[in-house]
Order: sequence, then structure tokens, then C-alpha cells
Amino acid sequence: MKCPNCNEDIPGITCPQCSNTIPEESIFCMYCGVNLKGSSEMHDEGADSGKTDEGDFEDRIPCSDGNCIGIIVDGKCNVCEKPYKGSE
Repeated sequence: MKCPNCNEDIPGITCPQCSNTIPEESIFCMYCGVNLKGSSEMHDEGADSGKTDEGDFEDRIPCSDGNCIGIIVDGKCNVCEKPYKGSE
């Protein structure tokens, strides 16, 4: 596999799902999207029931920063760590 910018060789692996060559440090396949590193986490009973370590999906409070994808956990965003100020 070659870098599209500098044309250097990039060490690659074969995706077990679609058989395309992808960079060896990939977490997801850039062609089919299969999770290459954490597939066992996706099959926990929490993932199947809609519950996670952060609680029910319906009860989540999204981060108030319009650019962040995090949710409020223990009073702050679990991604950007911005404190939650409640509804203003």
C-alpha cells in the first residue's frame, strides 16, 4: 500500500471482512468499516440491551458544545471534559 501524498510504502494488513489492504494500525477498515480492534466489546450484553457504562441511551445528555460528540457523565463531558451547567 502506498501513501497517496508522498508515495512511500505503508505497512498493510488484509481486512478479514472485505479482503482489501489497509494500514496495519487501522482500528476500522477504510473500505467496509468493520471494527478490527474492539469487535469483542461490541458483543457485550450492555451493547445488546441499549445500556452502557454511561446508562440508558435515552437518558443521555449530549455535550452542549455544538462541535463535540460527547455525553455528560459525572457532571462533565466524557470527550471534551467541558462542565455541564444544566439547562439555561
